Amino acid sequence: MLFFDPLYFLILGPALLLSMWAQWKVKSAFTQYSRVSTFRRLRGAQVARQILDHYGLTDVTIERVSGFLSDHYDPIKRVLRLSPDVYDGISVVAVGVAAHETGHAIQHKMGYRPLALRTVLAPAASIGSQLSWWLLIGGFIISSIGLVYAGIALFSLAVLFTLITLPVEFDASRRAKEILNTMGLVNVTEAQGVEKVLNAAAMTYVAAAAVAVLQLLYFLIRANDR
Repeated sequence: MLFFDPLYFLILGPALLLSMWAQWKVKSAFTQYSRVSTFRRLRGAQVARQILDHYGLTDVTIERVSGFLSDHYDPIKRVLRLSPDVYDGISVVAVGVAAHETGHAIQHKMGYRPLALRTVLAPAASIGSQLSWWLLIGGFIISSIGLVYAGIALFSLAVLFTLITLPVEFDASRRAKEILNTMGLVNVTEAQGVEKVLNAAAMTYVAAAAVAVLQLLYFLIRANDR
């Protein structure tokens, strides 16, 4: 595990290939539809505001944050944070991403359980994903099965978080597509573009989950060998 382990690449290979394909799909879709403006020429922030107000979420604020695709909804502070390209953009990508993030705010209002569970798990998963590697590497170096299993337990929290993220993200995209059509914020052609963009983005979450699960499987196999 520490240097070159053929078993690692044998187990993770398919997931890593899926991840590369998903990244290519995202880049391709985003490049294509970031050049296509919507017929209403509304900025992403304006689209998000209209959707939030439509669902009675007037208390949710919208902020511009730095970074590429750093867009997210903060359920603790009830803030929708959009990257510059999405906040100020009038493209199909900007509108689709903005609508997707408002989907999370709607989930929060409606008490969508996977989102609530993900929010609760987030701190533990963050700590687990960082600390687990140190325990795993240290455990394998000094042949301490206790440290190895402690690392596996912590890594499992990160894996669980990744798996719970799947329904949360898929549901937010479903809501975004429906809302944009229902509110007349996109036309038929633009709706097709939004679907391609959000579907491509969703595949990155699938790939991440596959990588995480197979990494966990690899650690369990190597721990059992010890």
